[in-house]
Amino acid sequence: MLPWWGQLDAWDFAVPGVTSLSADLHKYGYAPKGASVVLHRGRERHAAQYFSTTAWPGYPVVNPTVLGSRAAGAMAAAWAIGEALGDEGYADLVARTRSAVTTIRDAAATIPGLRVVGSPTGPLLALADDGGVDPFHLVDALRRRGWLAQCQPAMTQPDGTVLPRTAHLTLTAVSDSVAADLAVSLAQAADEVRGIPSATPDPGLVARVLTEGLPDDLAGVMATLEALPAEVVRPALVQVLQAAIEPRGR
Repeated sequence: MLPWWGQLDAWDFAVPGVTSLSADLHKYGYAPKGASVVLHRGRERHAAQYFSTTAWPGYPVVNPTVLGSRAAGAMAAAWAIGEALGDEGYADLVARTRSAVTTIRDAAATIPGLRVVGSPTGPLLALADDGGVDPFHLVDALRRRGWLAQCQPAMTQPDGTVLPRTAHLTLTAVSDSVAADLAVSLAQAADEVRGIPSATPDPGLVARVLTEGLPDDLAGVMATLEALPAEVVRPALVQVLQAAIEPRGR
């Protein structure tokens, strides 16, 4: 996305200290899942990802990753998509994506009680409470209107800085055709939940989810996950997913 975004501060190997770049091509490369790219600054760092062994009675093994056998279909498809789109194709897709981002960012800036976190570069937006609009309730209200956003729990950084809970939006070129509708729904959703107290943890929620499944509204679920320590949250997430995929009657 960023190579075609326009005038930007340095973000790639031009930045001292950046030693690798990773890209999942199924995202803004528009390729099928299963192919990714990692670029390294120099051969020494590149060599660290290789796997090699002679500690068995067979032939010497050397692979560029631990995974030795990989299907070539996804890689071939990714190459074909890149060749078909080319620079002009990606530039067009990025321009449409940037248009969607501008529409939604400008709309969010006018909604009382909501703010865009930071000065985002690229196609991702995080919306935080700025006096009365809880992001977790906002995500539920957007879902009721047919839109899928993601809840991002608050997080304390190593330096003590606390990132607020946010509603996360990932925008693409397709978003440009519906950006005006999304902007309207965003304002309506904020109006619906403005003034409702922020979602709070529910100590008994995890146990109920394991037996009853997830509720329709997830604000309370996310608030609970946000409040629990990581050593409790991670096993709970595994248990919830296990319960969700377990065959009925088992």
